[in-house]
Amino acid sequence: MSESKKMGVVQLTTVTAINMMGSGIILLPATLAEIGTISIFAWILASIGATILAFAFARCGMHTKKVGGMGGYAEYHFGRAGNFLSNFCYTISLIIANAAIASGVVSYSSYVFGLRLSPLEVCLATIGVLIVAATISLVGPKKFGKFTSFGVACVVLPVIGLIVFGSFHFDSSIYLTAWNPQNLPFSETMKSSIAVIIWAFLGLETACANSDTVENPEKNVPIAVMAGTLLAGLCYTTSTAIIGGLVPYQELMVSGAPFGLAYASMFGDRVGHIVSCMLVCSCFVSLTAWQFTVSEVAREASTIGLFPKFLSKVNSFRSPYVAIGTLVVIQSAMTLSSMSPTLLKQFHILINLAVMVNLIPYLLAMASVSDLQKAEDIPPKKARIANIAGVVGGIYSVYAVYGCGWTVILSGFAVTGIGLIIYAMVSSRLRYMPAVQVASATAFQSDGK
Repeated sequence: MSESKKMGVVQLTTVTAINMMGSGIILLPATLAEIGTISIFAWILASIGATILAFAFARCGMHTKKVGGMGGYAEYHFGRAGNFLSNFCYTISLIIANAAIASGVVSYSSYVFGLRLSPLEVCLATIGVLIVAATISLVGPKKFGKFTSFGVACVVLPVIGLIVFGSFHFDSSIYLTAWNPQNLPFSETMKSSIAVIIWAFLGLETACANSDTVENPEKNVPIAVMAGTLLAGLCYTTSTAIIGGLVPYQELMVSGAPFGLAYASMFGDRVGHIVSCMLVCSCFVSLTAWQFTVSEVAREASTIGLFPKFLSKVNSFRSPYVAIGTLVVIQSAMTLSSMSPTLLKQFHILINLAVMVNLIPYLLAMASVSDLQKAEDIPPKKARIANIAGVVGGIYSVYAVYGCGWTVILSGFAVTGIGLIIYAMVSSRLRYMPAVQVASATAFQSDGK
């Protein structure tokens, strides 16, 4: 790809931030209201864990010479099978996650327009949103990176407003009443909260997944990973805490638009609807970012020969249009199969499964940090901190897996097992090329043109 078509560091940071903040921040306050405001401790733990993971990913991004994002990291320890399994699980998790984000768009839109949708209408609306978002992502990484800046503004401004004005309306009695409504043990509240909150930070690895579309990736990927994670963590923790002191948890836990409800409690319904409109935009931009990311993961895996060759086809804007179209078909089928009577229930089902499947590539990558640095001749003293971060990030990911619950864990292992079976069936026929060969082939094609 020519440098003129690539994203800069600011654009990559906004893509990373909007992927984390676009949907989680607008629906998670309602999802966590049933657990209570005690979940603030889980937010703190998750923020620390996500930052450590981000640091480990940033170090990997600085030193790796393999393509494939997290799959390339996993290859250092687990070989070609690790690269395939990481990309397979990550692609599946993003397909699921995008359906969840689309349901968030529909949830807020129904609040804004006062619609009461049947389960079938919700599914059809969700599929429509997925198709539109995928179509927009066809414009390519350069234009698309600028588009995400608009989404960040639409979510950051309501968060800033909530922090500034929410402190004046904050009611400590509402917050304390919602502290632990089910009187659960502390360990149980943490376990119940952590998997849901991990959803909020899915996307910290987005800069790694899009490394092939950014200028100077060795320098800019680590910056985007850390900056995007810190921005998202700050916004998440403060806004969720403030909303817990503005809206009674009984209302919050059944709300399809918690931010809109919080602003309505301060300034009236009109302001609540305006804020909800902004968050619909941010959630939709987040979806377009994820649609582009998942197609880019599939394209990169196809380029190095791990996925079918046809998925590597791109249009004149360098957007993988075949991969995008294929993934939308899969997402549509999955959305129909997860139809639920309530939007929040459907959202919760989807995010738990997406989190579980997404944690597999995290675990593979964290287990490979040490091998990656050894292979790239990083001095032991310089590599020590990143190795520690890899161990801590792995432990954190295992705890997050535990928090998903056994039903979801079994589903996640089933997806992993399917991936291994597929790899065993096709491994002998894969046209796998290491990063050096890919680079050489790309250079040859460019010279030929």
